[in-house]
Formats: sequence, C-alpha cells, structure tokens
Amino acid sequence: MKSITVPAILDELTRVQEFIGGQLEEAGCPMKAQMQIQIAVEEIFVNIARYAYGPEGGQAIIRCEAASSPGQVCIEFEDGGRPFNPLEKEDADTTLSAEERKIGGLGILMVKRSMDQVAYAFERGRNRFTMKKNW
Repeated sequence: MKSITVPAILDELTRVQEFIGGQLEEAGCPMKAQMQIQIAVEEIFVNIARYAYGPEGGQAIIRCEAASSPGQVCIEFEDGGRPFNPLEKEDADTTLSAEERKIGGLGILMVKRSMDQVAYAFERGRNRFTMKKNW
C-alpha cells in the first residue's frame, strides 16, 4: 500500500487527488469509477481538513492500494484529530427539498452510495476511515 502524508488543510486536496489518480491510472481503473472515487476522496479529505483538528492543525495520512486484477482500490484516511465516525451520522433525507433538509450528511451519503465498502475505526488515538471500490 502506497501512502502520502500531508498537512490536513484544503490547499492539499489537489496533491491528494493527484496521488490517488496516479494509483488508479496505474491500475487501469475506468474513468467513470475514477470520477466516483475522486469525489469520495474529496469529501473525506475536506471533512478532515475542516473538522478534525483545531487551530493548531495536524497531518493526514492517505494510503492507497489499487489492483487491476481484480479491479479494486482500497483507500485509507488516517488522522489524529477529534474522534468522529461519519458513518454514525444519520443519512441526509434526499426526499426533502434543499430548504427543508438539515445541513450536513449529504457528502457522506454520496460516499456510502458510490463505494462498495466503507468502514471507520478509532484506534490508538487515531481516526481511520477506509473505503473500497471494485470495477
């Protein structure tokens, strides 16, 4: 599994997406799956950058393992910020209009629907969010 460690700030999103994109290209991931994966990567990384740490900031580690046979990617995000399991948050009610819907939850719902597996763990003071996609 290859990894990259970056400051958990929004300015690093492009670097994270380039890292993931390189792994997906190398594994021969189809463009449609790449787009779904990159949207999920953006959602998870942006949440870490915005909410994991206080003003002191911190680091995010992103690990990626992509294989062409079978076509699959496993991406893991790790941070030392506040414990937070986004999978426990109630899914956004997409039957409501935008005005009626509570703020938040739509991004993680998109991640859950576009990935084949998602998991969260808090171990040894670290958040670990894992997602897998088959193609």
